[in-house]
Amino acid sequence: MTELLIDLSDIHLSLGKGAARVDILKGVDLQLAAGETLAILGPSGSGKSSLLSVMAGLERPDAGTARIAGEDLAALDEDGLARLRGRRIGIILQDFQLLPTMTARENVAVPLELAGEKDAFAHAEAELAAVGLAGRMTHYPSELSGGEQQRVAIARATAPGPDLLLADEPTGNLDSRTGADVADLLFERAKERGAGLVIITHDPALAGRCDRTLHMRDGKLAE
Repeated sequence: MTELLIDLSDIHLSLGKGAARVDILKGVDLQLAAGETLAILGPSGSGKSSLLSVMAGLERPDAGTARIAGEDLAALDEDGLARLRGRRIGIILQDFQLLPTMTARENVAVPLELAGEKDAFAHAEAELAAVGLAGRMTHYPSELSGGEQQRVAIARATAPGPDLLLADEPTGNLDSRTGADVADLLFERAKERGAGLVIITHDPALAGRCDRTLHMRDGKLAE
């Protein structure tokens, strides 16, 4: 039987309380096999990013079961969730989220150091070279283009060898040509790692490159 990297069952998530309560996710079921690529399309406010946060263990659902890489997220405390993200999940966001006071090499090395890797900087250099940034390792985020910053973010996400990559609008802040190059790199790195990949996107062309596409509307998923 194929291992499920993601196994979500009847996930509900709401924000606020009482009259201000808003139901964000309404009974979401989702499965992703190891090595599979999945796109989730949908309008703004439909719940896509909230769903990704549940998959990453950043939001705890109000109800339902979330298993990621074989781990029941409800059974993990915050430290356990952080360890799971550090070892098994790589996250790539639209706005890159690089640490501005650190060089590209340091940004990639940080999660490796947190995981206890002794040769974190050598590993970071190899990962940056693999994404075409061998000559930009000592540059700070402010000295890099948007495309270069996203390449650093991809290197940072893939360096620990995660089983699962979660990408939220990874090309949303990039022009079409740079976005296409970054998308090529993202799929290439996922394939090299044998990692599952979930992409949240508004772009049907990017979604079309995935093995499967789901549509989210009003907190629910459909084929």
